[in-house]
Amino acid sequence: MSSIQPTPPHGVSDAAPAGPAASVRSPLSDGEWHRLHPLTPLFRGGLALVIVAGVVISNLRDRLIEWFIPTLAPGAGLEEYEDYSGDPIDFILANNLIVIALLAVLAIVLILVGIFYLSWRFHTFRITGDEVEVRSGVLFRTHRRAPLDRVQGVNLTRPMVARLFGMAKLEVVGAGLDANVKLEYLSTTNAEEVRTDILRLASGRQLAEAQEKRAAAVSRGQAAASVVTAGLTGIIAGAEEPVAEPESVVHIPVGRLIGSHLLSGATIGLLFGIGAIVVGAIVGTPWLLFGMVPTVIGFIFYWVRSITRSLRYSIAPTPSGVRITFGLFTTITEILPPGRVHGVEVRQSILWRPKGWWSVHVNRLSGRSATDGQADQFATVLPVGTRDDAERVLRLLLPGLHETEWPAVFAHGLLGPAEDDPYTNTPRRARLLRLLSWRRNGFLLAGDTLLLRRGAIWRRLAILPLARVQSFALTQGPIDRALNVGNLRAHTVLGPVDGALGIIDRDAALDLFADAEAAAVAAARSDRSHRWAGEQE
Repeated sequence: MSSIQPTPPHGVSDAAPAGPAASVRSPLSDGEWHRLHPLTPLFRGGLALVIVAGVVISNLRDRLIEWFIPTLAPGAGLEEYEDYSGDPIDFILANNLIVIALLAVLAIVLILVGIFYLSWRFHTFRITGDEVEVRSGVLFRTHRRAPLDRVQGVNLTRPMVARLFGMAKLEVVGAGLDANVKLEYLSTTNAEEVRTDILRLASGRQLAEAQEKRAAAVSRGQAAASVVTAGLTGIIAGAEEPVAEPESVVHIPVGRLIGSHLLSGATIGLLFGIGAIVVGAIVGTPWLLFGMVPTVIGFIFYWVRSITRSLRYSIAPTPSGVRITFGLFTTITEILPPGRVHGVEVRQSILWRPKGWWSVHVNRLSGRSATDGQADQFATVLPVGTRDDAERVLRLLLPGLHETEWPAVFAHGLLGPAEDDPYTNTPRRARLLRLLSWRRNGFLLAGDTLLLRRGAIWRRLAILPLARVQSFALTQGPIDRALNVGNLRAHTVLGPVDGALGIIDRDAALDLFADAEAAAVAAARSDRSHRWAGEQE
């Protein structure tokens, strides 16, 4: 689809504010109000009507067959329909109301088309030098804004059906619950260019003055016609060419992905559950086998969906941050800008240890509630990988970690404890409270980073940039006081990375509390990663 010409929304003055830049890549990022793709209403709500129509037609399949019987079997007429009672179609046929019924259906279709048109016409957006704004609604107007200096990332989603038409939707991730601003839908090319412009402006670059208004002003009628023409051209041309993506630093074989799900705690738990049900059925309650079937079907569906979501995975560095792509049917591409990672955790299940597999998760502001099913998906930046894969991902997410500190991450953190262990671990006197992991349960303050090492069976290493830590807390219960130990918690944004570490020496915890507090204040004062491009281009 070609670029959409700027068209002021209904009821808005033609005088637009200054655009964000003179060197933006997309004409949709010029500070003017623009409309979305003409097919947006269809993909946002019209597909539900198509599904309803399909269900109705499916339920009427027998009736449709009977309508064509007179042409296939002479002597079979429509008189038999008069014997039916309570069927609206029989009533229409018996009373010769076919023309009226068709006119009523046509009126409904025209009304729906009018509603879709108004919905599209009143749904506008603009990108200025300070924020992304979206206005929508006909009777009840909604105006959402996402300040660029609060942007936590920009996600590009391409559902399977929309991808066939070369369309995608953008989601500007804000710093707060339900703070995201969505642009759905744009052409894939426009979506990529708009995302680049948003991240470019969010980086802190101060560009040139706004573009001058076009000398030859385009009338509203001409602009609307160009938009419709561009939309029809996109439909006829079909899906656009694939957008060029940077080379991924990690490649996950399909076999490894399937094996990681087979060797998961959920799979093992399901097998134990099936075994218990089978034993119960053999002992004397065979009906338990029937209750197992829905559980197995649901788990298989969840298992397959989890695998398809992780297919086509790639992760690569870009000037605007780390680009992560995943999903087979619905492809999601997110760019995580610098300074938006609040915590990183590397995990290894005991089932993965013979294979040497690891997974990497992050705490980040996603603009979604904790109950959102996709919140955890956006928090997983490496579903499964080798140690080398995990190291490549960590180097992308933690570019500020000094080279001399990396041995504390892998040799001592992930695989340790090793000789000359730099971590402060649980004292021997309290080992009963961490019976299996007391030698690994420890912390290390390395420059501007706090490392928390936990677990012997399920290994975990949390890496917390101090510039992103919100606060620290020390707690101590009666048993802890008796053993002279304490518990530390570093508070970050909600996510899978846990900043808690328990059963450490009390005096060491107090020293860490003071040192980490001072280091966090200094790191936050000198941190400029949230506006990573500096003040000038």
